[in-house]
Amino acid sequence: MTATRQATPKRTPTRTKPSTIGWIAVILFLFLAGLGAIGAVAAVGAYNSLASGLDDPKTLTEYVLPEETIIYDRTGTVELARFGDAKREVVTFDQIPPILLDATTAVEDKTFWENAGFDPVAIISAALDSVGGDSRGASTITQQLVRARLLDQELVQDPSRNIERKLKEIIQSVRVTAAFPGETGKQQIITAYLNQNYYGNQSYGVKAALRSYFGIDLADIDPAQAAIIAGLPKSPSNYDLVRNAIEECLTVIDEGEECPRGQLIVPPDTTVVQRRDQILGLLAEGRTPMSGDQYTAADFRAAQGEAVLLAGQATTRWIAPHFVWAVRDELAEKLCGPDTPTCDALELGGLRVTTTLDVGLQKIAEKWTRAAAIVPRKKTVAASTREAKALGFDKLEPWMKNLRDKDLSNSAMVALDYETGELVAYVGSANYYASSNKPAFQPQYDVVGKGYRQPGSAFKPFNYAVGINDKSITAGTMLMDVATDFGGNPPYTPNDADRLERGPVRVRNALQFSLNIPSVKAMAINGPGHVFAKAQDFGMVFQGPRTAELAFALGVQEVRPVDLVTAYGTLANRGLMVPHTTILTVKDKSGQDVVEPHVPPPGEPAVSPQAAYIVTDILAGNTNPNVNPFWGRFAIRGPDGRRPATLKTGTNNDAKDLNAYGYIAPPSNKSRNAGAYALAAGVWNGNSDNSFVSTAAKPLFSIDVSTYVW
Repeated sequence: MTATRQATPKRTPTRTKPSTIGWIAVILFLFLAGLGAIGAVAAVGAYNSLASGLDDPKTLTEYVLPEETIIYDRTGTVELARFGDAKREVVTFDQIPPILLDATTAVEDKTFWENAGFDPVAIISAALDSVGGDSRGASTITQQLVRARLLDQELVQDPSRNIERKLKEIIQSVRVTAAFPGETGKQQIITAYLNQNYYGNQSYGVKAALRSYFGIDLADIDPAQAAIIAGLPKSPSNYDLVRNAIEECLTVIDEGEECPRGQLIVPPDTTVVQRRDQILGLLAEGRTPMSGDQYTAADFRAAQGEAVLLAGQATTRWIAPHFVWAVRDELAEKLCGPDTPTCDALELGGLRVTTTLDVGLQKIAEKWTRAAAIVPRKKTVAASTREAKALGFDKLEPWMKNLRDKDLSNSAMVALDYETGELVAYVGSANYYASSNKPAFQPQYDVVGKGYRQPGSAFKPFNYAVGINDKSITAGTMLMDVATDFGGNPPYTPNDADRLERGPVRVRNALQFSLNIPSVKAMAINGPGHVFAKAQDFGMVFQGPRTAELAFALGVQEVRPVDLVTAYGTLANRGLMVPHTTILTVKDKSGQDVVEPHVPPPGEPAVSPQAAYIVTDILAGNTNPNVNPFWGRFAIRGPDGRRPATLKTGTNNDAKDLNAYGYIAPPSNKSRNAGAYALAAGVWNGNSDNSFVSTAAKPLFSIDVSTYVW
């Protein structure tokens, strides 16, 4: 019997439908893939859009020597100075000492030899620090070079396009790195950077900088010199070694006289020497990929104590030299953008700059600042008398003679037209070309534009103006002038300067007679944070965030004189703040405008016209003998008798800064056409090194000196 096996039918696999979760996963995958594709296309499109129109990276190594730029006064006829005797000597990579390469990358871009033109870690770190209130830069060497050479300067100058500028800067830096690949490319990039940087003192490139400052060749550089040169590009005008130096005369002369033969020394407490020591510290930590073990950590630490001695400088005499440097700084900002010290538009020169300076007023300002700082420092009364007469005074005035035994060494003055913002006189220190071996008198240092000083009681008008504007106080509000414990640990209990108490006083009298206790009580009403913000609306720029509470009422927060006089101009201008400027026009050699000519803006309101008028009316009483017999002797008199003017003095708590600020009424149209100004003026007296000018043994107040200069 034969058995037949039945064939087992072939089973077809059962097709299962995707679960709900599976479908979601598929959809999500497709969605994300689509987004990725769209993002990639968008990124490529954005990159192409941002990269279009950018300059060819290979032009980075093309060097052009600048032409002369001429600076004129406001009439366009008096030449103040020339820029253009600039020094630039191009070097190759093999001529650059390894220690100079290391000093530069240590402080500017520690990942330079590895990064792709930008450093994402540094960018993220800087962004996080900015969120925490500690703003700092994160630009690599390549980015700095790109910003100065390979970006449209209109883009760099426009603060509203910062994000676009940063993106283009990164893209262009990547393109530069691609155009100059490998180690050889990095060598070309850093060589271009060191050849094109502006190092101050009219020096472009490291070779010219070393010759200019130290009179040496690159091959002779030492670690201390390498570090200080590497630190200059961050702020070449502020860090300029010659402008920060004091002259130690090698022959015996009177203080303030011009030295026939001297040695320039940069004091160790200046910010540029401190920056040098910071860089030497970084090198000691091992940031030496190029120089290796050529120097030890001990060598770098020893270099931190070296004196900075400069080579002799051939001096070209300028008119109003502190002002000329301020013009150059503003020119850099207009042509290159904020925080960019140089660029092609500035370096190539060939410009004709008409400034705001009135040479006649400048000479008057120079005369009176010298009367306060130079005349009294002569060795004998007879020498002081001769100096006073040489300046145009009939005799040695009693107030000058009174300063002979005082510890006052310097004086500065600034004046502006508050309706236009034009700076018409500007003396950063008494006698720019004088010789001094004392830190207390550094004649090249610009106190007006660079020096942050405490305004003292000169700040009080703004505290009251804020309260009057807010309608929290009036000129008739009664405040108690009695000793008060304002709390704190230790308790804050301010006194008036004369240690007296007057009981209830009106705001008008409290401001006129500069009483401290009522001012602090007004600050308690207004709030320090609110007054700090409003003070900036007036035009003040403070050195860092607010550090004072109620004591802010007494002017303990540092501000530059040029910004404080702008704030006083805001009070004079019916509460409208007009920013100050040094420049009227900038033209090229053919007469075409390089930047838009200065047109006075309408002004931004800081307080109401009514609040500004009330404070002005109070301060005007200070020069009226019928209102304030004490200060009324400083009344301004003209052909028609006393001219109304405001005046406020300030002596800071630490007795280091003596101030006088005020303004006169604006001129009529007829008078303005004849050359008159809506004038606000500020005077600072003190010492360049911020040392004491008033002590118990030798007391000195603003009314003893600053009011006379004002």
